Amino acid sequence: MAADVADLTAKVIANMEKVIIGKRPQLALAMAAYLCEGHILLEDVPGVAKTMFARAMSRSVGCTFKRLQCTPDLLPTDVTGVSIFNQKTTEFEFRAGPLFAQTLLVDEINRATPRTQAALLEAMAERRVTVDGQTYVLKPPFLVIATQNPVDQEGTFPLPEAQLDRFLVRLSLGYPSFEEESKMLTRLQKGHPIDDLNPVVPAADIIAAQDAVRDIHLDDKLKKYILEIVHSSREHEDILLGGSPRASIALYRTAQALAGIAGRDFVIPDDVKRMAQPVLAHRLILRPESRLRKKTPASVVAELVSDVKVPMVERAMKDTVDYFK
Repeated sequence: MAADVADLTAKVIANMEKVIIGKRPQLALAMAAYLCEGHILLEDVPGVAKTMFARAMSRSVGCTFKRLQCTPDLLPTDVTGVSIFNQKTTEFEFRAGPLFAQTLLVDEINRATPRTQAALLEAMAERRVTVDGQTYVLKPPFLVIATQNPVDQEGTFPLPEAQLDRFLVRLSLGYPSFEEESKMLTRLQKGHPIDDLNPVVPAADIIAAQDAVRDIHLDDKLKKYILEIVHSSREHEDILLGGSPRASIALYRTAQALAGIAGRDFVIPDDVKRMAQPVLAHRLILRPESRLRKKTPASVVAELVSDVKVPMVERAMKDTVDYFK
């Protein structure tokens, strides 16, 4: 089971790396979220391939893809779809919006109004959409990848805590190194590699891998370790609002997925440590005085992880794949 998950992940990441250069750790974290049936928030400055990241992931797994460019005048019906009256049949017909794609890129989500942002909530949490009293089930595997620019906040609507909590992980791609950017320029000389990217695994294999990840063993000691990290966030002096039970579930599930990606059928403490920041940082609200002292959610999560004693879990180790070297 875990070997199949690792093989599938290796194929997808190798295919995405034809387009996304030098971001293997972020690709692995994104795949962990995907295998947990979670959603991804990409927060970074413009021009670092956030859109290409989403398109490459969608194309690699052969899923339907839609892009939604958020603006202040975007309406909820522009996201979910709308019922239109057909004069020939004298009945209303539902025309599905971009939300019905298997992979939806919500570009600059914080430029949409709160009303439009809320249109995504039911779909992200329950994988279904209710329009005019009629409920429609979304086709699996369903993934929302949202982007936002953390620098330019003029004319934006920051995501409320309830909406941020719906994203399983928050990732940042960052600038490429000198050598990586040089490779990028060479690849783009005669065209964009995204145009030639083909699926390497069918959507059905992703669904099977999502089911397989749930069977990966997580020791009771590690379960307690996860709970101690999350519970300590609720009592930390710098944190006004700590991680919710949804954060505990997210850390539990993503640790399982990361183990599967590495080719293991069991979780180790390093899996929990690596997922702590992507899972927890965007869910924490710091106290105003802590922000004045230049504290950040990332630094506080690092403190939480370092303060909790790491359990000893004895398992026979074997050769595994490490995407974080």
